[in-house]
This record gives sequence, C-alpha cells and structure tokens, in this order.
Amino acid sequence: MPCQIAPPRIARQTDDPPLADPQAANQAANPKAADRQAADNDPPPIGPLVDTTPRPLPARIPIRGQYATLEPLHRRHVNELWHAAQGADASWTYLGYGPFASAEAMERHVMDAAADHDPMVWAVRPVITGVVSGWLALIDIQPRNAAIELGGIWFAPRMQRTRAATEAIFLLLKLAADDLGYRRLVWKCDALNAASRRAATRLGFTHEGRHRMHRISKGRQRDTDWYSIVGDEWPSRRDALLAWLDPSNFTADGTARHGLAELRAGPEWDRPTQDRPTQDRPTQDRPMQDRQA
Repeated sequence: MPCQIAPPRIARQTDDPPLADPQAANQAANPKAADRQAADNDPPPIGPLVDTTPRPLPARIPIRGQYATLEPLHRRHVNELWHAAQGADASWTYLGYGPFASAEAMERHVMDAAADHDPMVWAVRPVITGVVSGWLALIDIQPRNAAIELGGIWFAPRMQRTRAATEAIFLLLKLAADDLGYRRLVWKCDALNAASRRAATRLGFTHEGRHRMHRISKGRQRDTDWYSIVGDEWPSRRDALLAWLDPSNFTADGTARHGLAELRAGPEWDRPTQDRPTQDRPTQDRPMQDRQA
C-alpha cells in the first residue's frame, strides 16, 4: 500500500499584536516612576572640584590699619585690658569666661590664650586712644578645609560701635580670606546675643541656622547661631567694608554717610533716601553705630 504523505502545515497569519514588554508598559502608564528609575540609574550628585592645597596657619604678627592696630595678645597688655574692663561686667555675658575678679585672674587668662595657636588672639589698640581696649581671635582653624572662624570677640564699651572695632574685624577677615586663602569665614554666637547677630548681618554674613542645645556656657544651656561668608561672597563684603572705612564716608562729627548694607547694594545708595535699604543706615536712634568715638 503506497505511503500517504501529509501535506505541510502552513502557519496561520494573525492580526494579534506581539506580546507587550511589561516593563515598557509600566513606564508608559506611570511616567513618574520611569523618571525615578532613570534618576536611580544616574550617578549620584557630587560637589565641584576645588583647590585642595592646605591653607597656611596665621602668623603671630602685628597687623596695622587706619584706625586700629592688632597686636598678638601678650602679658604686657594685661594692665590696659584690666582698666578697660572696669565697670563693664555686662560685656562678658555671652563669653565663656569673664568678668575677672582681679587683674591676676585676667592675667592668667591672657597668658593661657597667648600660648595657643588656635585660637590665635590679637589685642586691639585703637589709634585714636593708643590704649588696648579689647581682643578678638581666629578660631577653629581648618587649613585642609579652607575654613576659619572669627570669634572670641571682647571689646570694652569705649571701643564698641567705633571705626576701630569694625576695622579690627575687617583686618582679620582680610587676613584669612585674601592673605591666607580661606574660602569659608565663620561667625558663631549665642542665639540670645542680639548684638552679635546684628553685627554678623551688618558685616554681610549669611545666617546658616541654629544648633540647639549646642553647648553649656557658665553652667547654662546655649543655643548657637551660625553665620558664614563663603567663596565669591567675600569680594563684595570686602569692598563694602573698605568703602565704609574710607575717611570720606564720615561727616565732621564722625557719623557714617553710608552704611554697610547700602554700600553692598552698590548704586542703590544713589537713590532718594526714602527708597534706600534701611538696614545699617545711620539714624538718630543709633547715633554711635558708625562713629569713631
């Protein structure tokens, strides 16, 4: 019996679509999820490259300005500092030391501070009086991070709100930023110290936030407010301070013609008085804010 050969089967053509890719279908239905998945596959964000050369440490040398000279703190300053501190107990309220019960107690503190390189402390001698009337310091010096803090500021009442006081601060900021190349300038203060907060804002520091229960000072809880000037912010702050300290910025009685906020605003201080920024403008209720005294 002859073999029967079955005819070949012909594949049936159909209009059915191909099976869908479940992942593609899910992405089409949920584009936000697709964006998240794409973001998950991206490399994580990182900061810009910077010069990692460690910054130099400040040297223990005098720094001379127009209105004040900074002298590395020394035992020989004690007598002048002791006299400047008389009747000024309130000026020590927010510092971790002082007021001192005797000249000997102040001398011990000065000698300890003078032996440290961090903080590096300078005594301030206003040119107009020739008498040391305060001190200030560079603190928490971080050469590898190019970060440095201006702090430990004590000015006797007779030096507060004077050109010498402002210039003393400026001289250390300039030393840190221009001469030594630090990129981050820090100001910290007790959150209750309204005068220090105003000073930081006046000088052009930016408020970064508050560390709650940051430390204990003189047996009391202290919250600390942090401020900074960073990177490219410094040139505008420096130029405003230089313009404010220029003798032409002062009237015959020592009042500043333009405040620091106005000078940072540049041409804005040429506008009519009522349209100018009000912050740091000399006013009748702040007569000593910008005077040499």
